[in-house]
Amino acid sequence: MPLSANPVILPPIANPVRAAFGPSRDDTVVVNIGPSHPATHGTVQIIAELDGEKVLRTDVHCGYLHRGFEKECEDHTWHNLIPYVDRLNYCSALINNFAYCDGVEQLMGIEITPRTKYLRTLLSEYSRLADHLTCVAASLMELGAMTAFLYLVTVRDSMYEHLAALTGARVTYSYGRIGGLAADVPDGWFKRLGEILRDYEQYAERVHGLVDRNRIFIDRLRNVGTINTADALHWGFTGPVLRSTGAKRDLRKDTPYLAYAELDFDVPVGIFGDNYDRYYVRMREMDESVYMIRQLMDMIPDGPINVDDRRCVFPEKQLVYSEIESLINHFKLVMEGPAVPAGDAYVAHEGANGELGFYIVSTGEGVPYKVHVRSPSFVHMGGAHRMLDGYQLADIVTSFGSINMIGGECDR
Repeated sequence: MPLSANPVILPPIANPVRAAFGPSRDDTVVVNIGPSHPATHGTVQIIAELDGEKVLRTDVHCGYLHRGFEKECEDHTWHNLIPYVDRLNYCSALINNFAYCDGVEQLMGIEITPRTKYLRTLLSEYSRLADHLTCVAASLMELGAMTAFLYLVTVRDSMYEHLAALTGARVTYSYGRIGGLAADVPDGWFKRLGEILRDYEQYAERVHGLVDRNRIFIDRLRNVGTINTADALHWGFTGPVLRSTGAKRDLRKDTPYLAYAELDFDVPVGIFGDNYDRYYVRMREMDESVYMIRQLMDMIPDGPINVDDRRCVFPEKQLVYSEIESLINHFKLVMEGPAVPAGDAYVAHEGANGELGFYIVSTGEGVPYKVHVRSPSFVHMGGAHRMLDGYQLADIVTSFGSINMIGGECDR
């Protein structure tokens, strides 16, 4: 068959990577960083347009973990969601536990016992310390500071073992309970806590000596990833990222909850909102957490850790085995879940990375109608490009690490 005199000319195939930016220059290169790059935490993809080594603009995608946390909450009892919230930010899972339980307790009109109030506050600060240790250690490692990384991880691993002795689990603890806690503190736990805090102070002092005035460290972080207070507030930033700009915003001070109103502590802030300030704010916040933990160790009273409320608290196991009322109570709580009164509530705690909020809606049944999480990492990813554009390609790793994105929080 002869060739057609008018052959069909197909349009060029669109480049989906360049399509993310629209019209582009002819002399630039567009590259993918992630989603399998070890410095982008698994699912994150950063599409970057480069002029040599300079980053002209970026398009940040947080990706999908395919867990569907919020939708999954609609098919499980209020109790059974506690292990799920652990996995939002697995570096400080206890803060997630307590914020979620606080929301349900507000709907049920429950006031936790004094001992639980102080223990939750202490463990929240202990979790903040572990989270910041992980973030700073990983950021230092990505810059090649392996000695400082090992110092901080040594302390963090001691804390993991210590929390496992309390909760019976490692990393994802499921220790919070609606109306209290899973178990009381074992013998010798506070003594070991004091030893770990002393170890932290020794190792933190070494890290300060190694990097704070290190010429390479300062050149890599100072005036890099800068964001001002107005832009940070515009994008909804909270936590150390916002405070690095000089904004003294902290829910523990602004809207005190648990026992924070009774504690003496400062809110560290930065000056320039750059990567160095975010490093230093986290280092100072760890010192403040240690100071608060020591105050709380002297303030914790004796007493029960769970409220006396059969609507949500499981009866003691011995009673379940010996009396029919407790057996039925236990069975109904497991199979049907607590009957949370109809209504809605939004409760926010100061997570390690910023405002961690739970918006909870109940229709009066044993399962939620809706659980929405206001997770700081998801919000920060929306404005992350403001800290990446205009800097060097190598700065993407350090700036992204200073945000401390946790993938579990970004999954809806």
